[in-house]
Amino acid sequence: MLDKPVLLTKEGLDKLQTELDELRTNRRAEIAERIKYAKEFGDISENAEYEDAKNEQGMVEGRILTLEKMIRNAVLIEEHHDGVVQVGSVVEVKDDFGKETYTIVGPAEVDVSRGRISMESPVGKALLGHKVGESVSVQTPGGSRTMKIVKVD
Repeated sequence: MLDKPVLLTKEGLDKLQTELDELRTNRRAEIAERIKYAKEFGDISENAEYEDAKNEQGMVEGRILTLEKMIRNAVLIEEHHDGVVQVGSVVEVKDDFGKETYTIVGPAEVDVSRGRISMESPVGKALLGHKVGESVSVQTPGGSRTMKIVKVD
């Protein structure tokens, strides 16, 4: 079975690599130390500290595997814009609620608090392929919204 490509900006790939490095070096060592310390209490069958450390170790190892797979399957988003909204575009839109700016990214880089929305989200899908001056209709949980594209970088 082929692994699915993970669309990432250069910034997103760097962020994943930094997280992976942190987990491999610092977090693994911290957890190993916690496990060693917990074992010193003797009977590990009823040792909550040991169980907690082992659970955390499992979560960290799982995240490491996920990050390795994402990085291995990374496809960098080309940042060439010809005025058409595409993955990697920074889009300014205007609607009844005012102006908003979104960066269209792959699902692995979503950070709504920073305006980074997925190309697979309703707004992301609606904006893709459109140009400045065009209006798009977006079906949101709150109902239909019409957005006018003001700027594309």
